[in-house]
Amino acid sequence: MDPIDLQLGNKNLWSCLVRLLSKDPEWLNAKMKFFLPNTDLDSRNETLDPEQRVILQLNKLHVQGSATWQSFIHCVCMQLEVPLELEVLLLSTFGCDDGFTSQLGAEGKSLPESQLHQGLKRPHQSCGSSPRRKQFRKQQLELAKKYLQLLRTSAQQRYGSRIPGSGQPHAFHQVYVPPILRRATASLDIQEGAIMGDLKVEDGTDVSISDLFNTRVNKGPRVTVLLGKAGMGKTTLAHRLCQKWAEGHLDCFQALFLFEFRQLNLITRFLTLSQLLFDLYLSPESDPDAVFQYLEKNADQVLLIFDGLDEALQPTGPDGPGSVLTLFSRLCRGTLLPGCRVMATSRPGKLPACLPAEAAMVYMLGFDGPRVEEYVNHFFSAQPLQEGALAELQTNGRLRSLCAVPALCQVACLCLHHLLPDHAPGQSVALLPTMTQLYMQMVLTLSPRGHLPTTSLLDLGEVALRGLETGKVIFYAKDIAPPLIAFGATHSLLTSFCVRTGPGHQQTGYAFTHVSLQEFLAALHLMASPKVDKDTLTQHVTLHSRWVQRTKARLDLSDHLPTFLAGLASCTCRPFLSHLAQGNEDCVGTKQAAVVQVLKKLATRKLTGPKVVELCHCVNETQEPELASLTAQSLPYQLLFHNFPLTCTDLATLTNILEHREAPIHLDFDGCPLEPHCPEALVGCGQIENLSFKSRKCGDAFAEALSRSLPTMGRLQMLGLAGSKITARGISHLVKALPLCPQLEEVSFRDNQLSDQVVLNIVEVLPHLPRLRKLDLSGNSVCVSTLLCLARVAVTCPTIRTLQARKADLIFLLSPPTETTAELQRAPDLQESDGQRKGAQSRSLTLRLQKCQLQVHDAETLIALLQEGPHLEEVDLSGNQLEDEGCRLMAEAASQLHITRKLDLSDNGLSLAGVHCVLRAVSACWTLAELHISLQHKTVVFMFAQEPEEQEGPQERVAFLDSLMLQMPSELPLSSRRMRLTHCGLQAKHLEQLCKALGGSCHLGHLHLDFSGNALGDEGATQLAQLLPGLGALQSLNLSENGLSLDAVLGLARCFSTLQWLFHLDISFESQHILLRGDKTGRDIWTTGSSPDFPAGAKFLGFRRRCIPRSLRLSECPLEPPSLTHLCATLKECPGPLELQLSCEFLSDQSLETLLDCLPRLPQLSLLQLSQTGLSPKSPFLLANTLSLCPRVEKVDLRSLHHATLHFRSSEEQEGVCCGRFTGCSLSQEHVESLCRLLSKCKDLSQVDLSANLLGDSGLRCLLECLPQVPISGSLDLSHNSVSQESALYLVETLPSCPRVREASVNLGSEQSFRIHFSKEDQAGKTLRLSECSFRPEHVSRLATGLSQSLQLTELTLTQCCLDQEQLAILLSLVGRPAGLFSLRVQEPWANRAGILSLLEVCAQASGSVTEISISKTQQQLCVQLEFPRQEENPEAVALRWDPASGTPRLAHCDLGTHHSLLVGQLMETCARLQQLRLTSSCVSTEGLTHLASGLGHCHHLEELDLSNNQFDEEGTKALMRALEGKWRLKRLDLGHLLLNSSTLTLLTHGLSHMTRLQSLRLKRNSIGDVGCCHLSEALRAATSLEELDLSHNQIGDAGVQHLATILPGLPELRKIDLSVNSISPAGGMQLAESLVLCRHLEELMLGCNALGDPTALGLARELPQHLRVLHLPFSHLGPGGALSLTQALDGSPHLEEISLAENNLAGGVLRFCKELPLLRQIDLVSCKIDNQTIKLLTSSFTRCPALEVILLSWNLLGDEAAAELAQVLPQMGRLKRVDLEKNQITAFGAWLLAEGLAQGSSIQVIRLWNNPIPCDMAQRLKSQEPRLDFAFFDNQSQAPWGT
Repeated sequence: MDPIDLQLGNKNLWSCLVRLLSKDPEWLNAKMKFFLPNTDLDSRNETLDPEQRVILQLNKLHVQGSATWQSFIHCVCMQLEVPLELEVLLLSTFGCDDGFTSQLGAEGKSLPESQLHQGLKRPHQSCGSSPRRKQFRKQQLELAKKYLQLLRTSAQQRYGSRIPGSGQPHAFHQVYVPPILRRATASLDIQEGAIMGDLKVEDGTDVSISDLFNTRVNKGPRVTVLLGKAGMGKTTLAHRLCQKWAEGHLDCFQALFLFEFRQLNLITRFLTLSQLLFDLYLSPESDPDAVFQYLEKNADQVLLIFDGLDEALQPTGPDGPGSVLTLFSRLCRGTLLPGCRVMATSRPGKLPACLPAEAAMVYMLGFDGPRVEEYVNHFFSAQPLQEGALAELQTNGRLRSLCAVPALCQVACLCLHHLLPDHAPGQSVALLPTMTQLYMQMVLTLSPRGHLPTTSLLDLGEVALRGLETGKVIFYAKDIAPPLIAFGATHSLLTSFCVRTGPGHQQTGYAFTHVSLQEFLAALHLMASPKVDKDTLTQHVTLHSRWVQRTKARLDLSDHLPTFLAGLASCTCRPFLSHLAQGNEDCVGTKQAAVVQVLKKLATRKLTGPKVVELCHCVNETQEPELASLTAQSLPYQLLFHNFPLTCTDLATLTNILEHREAPIHLDFDGCPLEPHCPEALVGCGQIENLSFKSRKCGDAFAEALSRSLPTMGRLQMLGLAGSKITARGISHLVKALPLCPQLEEVSFRDNQLSDQVVLNIVEVLPHLPRLRKLDLSGNSVCVSTLLCLARVAVTCPTIRTLQARKADLIFLLSPPTETTAELQRAPDLQESDGQRKGAQSRSLTLRLQKCQLQVHDAETLIALLQEGPHLEEVDLSGNQLEDEGCRLMAEAASQLHITRKLDLSDNGLSLAGVHCVLRAVSACWTLAELHISLQHKTVVFMFAQEPEEQEGPQERVAFLDSLMLQMPSELPLSSRRMRLTHCGLQAKHLEQLCKALGGSCHLGHLHLDFSGNALGDEGATQLAQLLPGLGALQSLNLSENGLSLDAVLGLARCFSTLQWLFHLDISFESQHILLRGDKTGRDIWTTGSSPDFPAGAKFLGFRRRCIPRSLRLSECPLEPPSLTHLCATLKECPGPLELQLSCEFLSDQSLETLLDCLPRLPQLSLLQLSQTGLSPKSPFLLANTLSLCPRVEKVDLRSLHHATLHFRSSEEQEGVCCGRFTGCSLSQEHVESLCRLLSKCKDLSQVDLSANLLGDSGLRCLLECLPQVPISGSLDLSHNSVSQESALYLVETLPSCPRVREASVNLGSEQSFRIHFSKEDQAGKTLRLSECSFRPEHVSRLATGLSQSLQLTELTLTQCCLDQEQLAILLSLVGRPAGLFSLRVQEPWANRAGILSLLEVCAQASGSVTEISISKTQQQLCVQLEFPRQEENPEAVALRWDPASGTPRLAHCDLGTHHSLLVGQLMETCARLQQLRLTSSCVSTEGLTHLASGLGHCHHLEELDLSNNQFDEEGTKALMRALEGKWRLKRLDLGHLLLNSSTLTLLTHGLSHMTRLQSLRLKRNSIGDVGCCHLSEALRAATSLEELDLSHNQIGDAGVQHLATILPGLPELRKIDLSVNSISPAGGMQLAESLVLCRHLEELMLGCNALGDPTALGLARELPQHLRVLHLPFSHLGPGGALSLTQALDGSPHLEEISLAENNLAGGVLRFCKELPLLRQIDLVSCKIDNQTIKLLTSSFTRCPALEVILLSWNLLGDEAAAELAQVLPQMGRLKRVDLEKNQITAFGAWLLAEGLAQGSSIQVIRLWNNPIPCDMAQRLKSQEPRLDFAFFDNQSQAPWGT
């Protein structure tokens, strides 16, 4: 009986099972292969009958253990047609652990082990005879052959006739189609221990399987690495190689071994190579040592394949002798089995460092279109299905792109095989829109009965997820429940194989058919399982980098898991997931929404290129248009993909996402391995604006695919294809495609190693790209002949404007014709002629051929070529080999080549002899502006100016101005000719010949010569001085760094008398800087006539020229008395005026006396300056003495004993006042008498400044004693002299003895100021200000005594002098005078804290009569006016001004509560005859206002009431309005900013109707409105004495104006009216104008911010009031007509002081006065659209306003011409203080013109120039030159000196 039958004890059930399985032996064979993958089924059992074979197979399954047996029984019940009764018995008996018998004998528990062959052992080398050794070798050979045959037989049995693979199921058995294989190179960095995946795939040639092992080396390890992304078929190819070898195709190898790292990772013990080959792969029948020895001898015929190198785990410590990776490393490096072939498969990324640098890299690129078609044809055997599947793929580009991955192609075919028979054409593919749904459909397809057990699928997904989380891809029976194994086998989801971990140690392992399937099932579990919550799910939605990072802990296997989760979040997948979740649709929907939400957050982040691609895959899988749009819009404008592999599917996915983007995008692929057909995925992507590829992988096939895509990108502007291996064939495709892209603006083919002919072919396409701006062909090794051909193309092609070639660089810059012919935008102040427009349209070419090895004959060819071409802006031939002859030829041809800017011949081997030839050659070139030759620096540069007829157009003039600003004001302009021969080794002997060569250039224009850096010496300087007159009128001569001595330098001063053009001689002796200049500098460039568009500038600087002095600047030179005597003697014959500026380290007293003694002999001297020169302490007295000894000295200024300046009057001027400044000179008391004695000799001193000295109290006292003898008529400044209160008190005591003092100010705080101002005659009414003097109590009596004696002192201000109330009371009581008025103003912190009564009590202590008390708590100020002698107090003569919080109502102390208000009420009751009350900016309570109003009721004599800027409530306001009743004596009423409603306005108008004496009414911002204005107008009819009416900001409108206009003629005394911001239209304005004509005494009219328009202006202009002083009409909608009419009406107005027409359109109607306006002080024309043309009329009007102080012209259109006009009139306006030119179009040159105008003498304090187009550095330079120019945003105007 069968042993199994005995063990089970159920013979009948066993027999039924055998009979059932005998009916389907194929199925049983398949299951045997699944559960026992390495068991031989056919070789030994062919003779058995079917039932015996079944029994034998069942025995083998049973002995594997309970798990295997149970899984097999489950497969039988699930997949075969088993009767129900038999199925129940099988599952109950065999399907559980109890049914499995464990009582097996020892012989049934394990398989019989193979007995080792007891053959001959290897003999010892020292024993045995030769026949025995031969016999041994023969036996050894036989054993090896048997083992090799066993290897081949085992492979044949393993693969048989099916497709190779690791246990592929029946559904996958198809014919193999090899993917695309391409050679690649990788950057191997052995030191870094890794091979990075920056692959450069060789394009154009596929690699066959037989070519995989053609390595580049013949000795040592020959290693091939097969790289491919997941699903590309790396493992399949490895098994395919094994099958081919088994079939005898790879006959170059006797042995082939295949290992998978995912199994080798399970080995934990150390291995030797023989153990790896024999224990883990296939053991020899006998003598493994002999077999291994044979393999070593024949290693070159051994192939070892390692699959999944990227999955290899790194060893924990140093390389052990037996770790698997160490064995692999030694095999690769040849230390083990040297000469063997090693092949490894891996995903691209970071690989182990053990790979040798010479390893051959092969990249798997998947399927292209033909391979997909071939695979489909093989998959579908039936013709209709083939055609249907191909048709479906053609209609769906997304599915077709997925099929580029072989694994996905297999899945797609499997799904189509299932879907095609049941769906109409075109519908099947709609069910497969994404990779996720493709896998979902595959799972449904693999279900044998169309029924999918949800629980089993989710449980299997849980196993898959657990494996992903732990890095596990191989499972054992203990890891998976038997039912799940059966389920996986039934649905072809699991595959099984034998896992060997050692000799005799093997067990069955299980794995999912592909890692991606494992990820999909894990995603299903996460989305549908109730065990997974939302938070756990979202943790798996991450974006992975494309780089594979390997660690020892576990493998990262979840590359596609986020993608599958995103795909399952699609609404299309919800029914499937709900079915798996057993109807829990809400839970599924929540999880789907959570995934989408995470993706939305990721879409808005800044991601790297790899993560952007992963995100696009995820978003594309969701099929959510909103999410896709968000992702597309969030992508950066420039998207960079750097150094990571991309597939066609990746690009297709990116293209799908970009379809949802509106804005353009730049795609930059730098070093990314791309498949040759990848560009096809970009077809139709209209969002791409810039497309760039940079990689050696790109070849002809890539270029061909790209050429098909380019015409479909409608917005593509830039195309870059750099660093590739494109040949002429690939370029030909691109050249054909480029004309189909007319929108291209830039094309780059850099670093492509293109041949000369290919470059010429590319250039031929230029005329067909109308918008192209740049073509880059750099890095392509072009020869000289080709370069000249390209130059010809540049000359003939009308769109090329620049050709630049320098070594490997080759760039074309082009100007599209549509833009060169377009009319350029013109500034409003410039007008172009027809000739100018024609010049703008002409083409200008720039040609740069640098370091191109051009020689003389090439220069001749180039000249002939360029003579036929257009105007040349620049020609740069530097760095070539032209030498003297070539340079001469180019110089001679320069005038014929029409070069407009630059010719560069530097570094061409020019010699000194060649310099003369070049100079003669350019002598006749009219357009040459500058020639710079420096033989030492190898510089030869020609700069040209445009011909006169070409200097046209606004852009040219702007550029010309910019070039001038680079040299302003000390540099030289480019408008004149400049010849620079620097560092050429010139000596005196060369000068005569050199001047002859230069002679031809002198007559062509103003010449600037630069001979700096040569070796002329004293002899050369002397000879040159003799030759200079023959060169004509030069503009400058630079002789720096020529080795001149001091005598030679001083001798150059004689040139002032011999050279009429010489105006400036600048010498720095030590640094050898010597420059002779004429007057044609940056500040006088317009006098050359080169810019006729600026006559104003020419006129301005023309009058400057008449008084320009000559100047000599001598610095860094020892100034001894003999040298100074020599210098002055030399200058005696110099024409004047002359400015002498000297600078040295120290000037002795003897030298200074010598210099001052020579002054009378230099009548032409206008300025003497000693800058940065140390002077002795005696120098102030020497300089002060010159004020009397030399009558021509106008001003002496000595600062810090280092800077001294003497200003001289001209000899024609009469004697006048003089000034002396001696600041920071360490003057003390001992010097005062001597200095005063010298100063007293002066006839008229206008100003003396002795600040920042060391006078102290004693010195100041001495000075004040001597003061009456010094004839000062202006001011005396004694600030910063370390004085105390004693000096301040002595000043008070001295005032009676100084009758001419009119004002004095002392500040002893941080400011430390002490200034006294004088008048020429005795003057009454002196003013004294004392600040921060910190008076002590003992000082009060002394101060009072001084004040009592200074009878002419009428006003004293004490600011923060530490006087408390008690001391102030004492001071007031002690001050006494015979008669007169005296005002005391005290500003102390306690003034805002003291009570009103206490302050009044202090004032009551005064010895004189108090006539006025003013208290300001905000200013912390108390002001008391006294009258002497003291009289009986007159209540009617007292005015009480109380301003507790003027301007700052937010301060707490400004809130007058009930108590204070009650006090006010009581105070006013006591002042029944009060005439004036001011309560402003206060916050008074209602109760307080009631008391205030009550107090006002007693003030029947009140004449002035100011309640403006207060915050009163309605009840309080009503109380105040009631208090106004009966105030018929009131003359002035100000209720500004007080909110008046209808009720309070009624009370006010009632009170106003009785105020017949009212002279001023101010109701600003009171919300009166039109109705209120009507009532107010009626109330004012009785106010016939009204002089001022302010109703601004009340929105009274036309209706209110109409009522107001009816009463204005009845107000004959009206002098001021303000109706600004009242919404008055032209209609109301005309009515108002008609009424105002009748106001004959009107002086101030303010109607701004109303839409009055020109009709109102015309109405006003008909008859303006005769006495009008102020006219304000800003923002009144006036036009040129209205403004012009007002100008005519105001012309000659004798009383006009201020006019404002700001923010009106005055273009063409600007102010133009023909008559004088003697009193006009301010003109406001801000934002009036005034331009350069109208400014001329305006400036002429300014000159007719002698009293003008402020001009506001900001926010207009004024440019440099306007600045020139203003600069001309500035010196003529003696009282002008401020000019505002903010936000105009003035450049740095215009600002400099203004500075020059200020230098002519002007009282202007500031010119505002903020926000004009002036660079910051230039603004700083101008600011340092003229501090009154203000470029800041805030008004930084410095205050004028005190008292001026």
